Amino acid sequence: MLDSKLPGGPIEKSWDTHRFNLKLVNPANKRKFEILVVGTGLAGASAAASLGELGYRVKVFCISDSPRRAHSIAAQGGINAAKNYPNDGDSVYRLFYDTVKGGDFRAREANVYRLAQISNNIIDQCVAQGVPFAREYSGLLANRSFGGAQVSRTFYARGQTGQQLLLGAYQAMMAQVHSGRVQMYARREMMDLVVVDGAARGVVVRDLVTGKIERYSGDAVVLATGGYGNVFFLSTNAKACNVTAAWRCHKRGAYFANPCFTQIHPTCIPVSGDHQSKLTLMSESLRNDGRVWVPKNASDARRPRDIPDAERDYYLERRYPSFGNLVPRDVASRAAKAVCDDGYGVGSSKLAVYLDFADAIKRDGENTIREKYGNLFQMYEKITGEDPYQTPMRIYPAVHYTMGGLWVDYNLMSSIPGLFVLGEANFSDHGANRLGASALMQGLADGYFIIPYTIGGYLAGNTLKPVQPDQAAFTDVSRDVEHRINKLMNNKGSRTVDDIHRELGKLMWDNCGMARTKESLQKVRDEVPKLREAFWNDVNVTGSEGELNQVLERAGRVADFLEFAETMALDAQTRNESCGGHFREEYQTEEGEALRDDENFCHVAAWEFNGVDKPPTLHKEKLEFDYVKPSTRSYK
Repeated sequence: MLDSKLPGGPIEKSWDTHRFNLKLVNPANKRKFEILVVGTGLAGASAAASLGELGYRVKVFCISDSPRRAHSIAAQGGINAAKNYPNDGDSVYRLFYDTVKGGDFRAREANVYRLAQISNNIIDQCVAQGVPFAREYSGLLANRSFGGAQVSRTFYARGQTGQQLLLGAYQAMMAQVHSGRVQMYARREMMDLVVVDGAARGVVVRDLVTGKIERYSGDAVVLATGGYGNVFFLSTNAKACNVTAAWRCHKRGAYFANPCFTQIHPTCIPVSGDHQSKLTLMSESLRNDGRVWVPKNASDARRPRDIPDAERDYYLERRYPSFGNLVPRDVASRAAKAVCDDGYGVGSSKLAVYLDFADAIKRDGENTIREKYGNLFQMYEKITGEDPYQTPMRIYPAVHYTMGGLWVDYNLMSSIPGLFVLGEANFSDHGANRLGASALMQGLADGYFIIPYTIGGYLAGNTLKPVQPDQAAFTDVSRDVEHRINKLMNNKGSRTVDDIHRELGKLMWDNCGMARTKESLQKVRDEVPKLREAFWNDVNVTGSEGELNQVLERAGRVADFLEFAETMALDAQTRNESCGGHFREEYQTEEGEALRDDENFCHVAAWEFNGVDKPPTLHKEKLEFDYVKPSTRSYK
């Protein structure tokens, strides 16, 4: 049932061959097709811009007041590409190799190689748009290093790379809005998917300002709505990030792949109290010049500057001499947790480690560090009140990215024909752990360079009957949405939405977070149904549905998290191995590293929805490795 449509032949030619074999839509016929794009981050905005420029009629839906507020702006450190400008040994194949290895051999080779191939085109595209990448004195684009690689391949715009890339995609999309080929609908949240004759043909959205339920029909739907990290309540994600769009598609028949693969980012500002609603990411790029350490004496209460070098444990450099502070995120996160669990943590909570720039400032000068990371240092000082030029940052791992998502084939089409899924919303490229600076790469690759080809192949290869928003299928889905909203609004219990969400998040973090066991995951599966029942019986949703109502918005999203969390825990419990960000304590090496089971779990786990109170059905897509043979990851 899971036909990934992987092309045959040599991997370096597979994408070119596949593109040639895709059916084409005549330029004059493109204007006959209407495509609905949900989400306006990097993947969604670049897709809408590209499809509009090709001549398709596009409707694009933005959950914020402007696409410029998409969470893509929070990606600070950079974007990978195999340009090899530093002449340090990089290549398309090395980027492919590092990504497959970094994902702990749980991603499709063909998808990853295509991503590496396209990476160079992305940089050219963005430079042509005017993205202000950092440059060397000579004028050439600058590169810096990121975790999981021994070459410098990350292009950056100080600590604002995501924002600058998003502005490039945004201006390209708005040019198409101006031309009339793209229609943009702001402050719309997708509430459900409409499936007609087995194919995705429309969406039902809610106008977040007026509360009006709206229906839109099209010939295909492109979902680019990001990840589900906020199931943990505290994460580096924007508060609007949610699982709702993907989960509603899942309930309409789209398989959800590898939901237990979540990424813990090692360099976040630690939790400071129960008042917080989210966490702040400090870019991985800081590990280029910052050194991570804890005191060798667990009871050492001195200020960090008063602790001499000989009395510090630079534990990443000690354990992983080849990569040092630039080990992949999952490795760095587990190492930080381990030293804190052993009592060596710093700060008042003892759940933090130091990220120290003293050596880099001494070597290169404060002005150089300020030019590379100035806005990041400023952000840290505003949040903590501490000057990182004078005292080390305190960091601790936190939930960041999600590698799981809706299952897609090589064409980025889900198990529902006509539903295409881009960027973080799909599962396709990162395996069990995403390398830093690869999220922006995937989002733009999917939007600019993949979906324009593959969606054309779908439209040209299928005869689609005309559909209208007043048809019975749209009416039925709209009625489902309205019933759900009314059910939420009729809840006038004693608990707030955030109170229940916070309880869910703690349950997930403690039992399905950085470390998991069979017993802890069973606890999630036992407790989530009780919490879901408490939500529907005792949550208090204030206001009304016919107005701007952020409590109602959050309630709908938390309701979906309460369903999704159970599948996430089931997936983690079913995968009896450790790989990447999925760390089962029962399966680890003597040195505390992840221990894979390639014989039994070298597959994609794709779950089919059978109802809220029924277990989902597991479908497996076997992963084949013809070019990068699975081995125990070593960064020593």
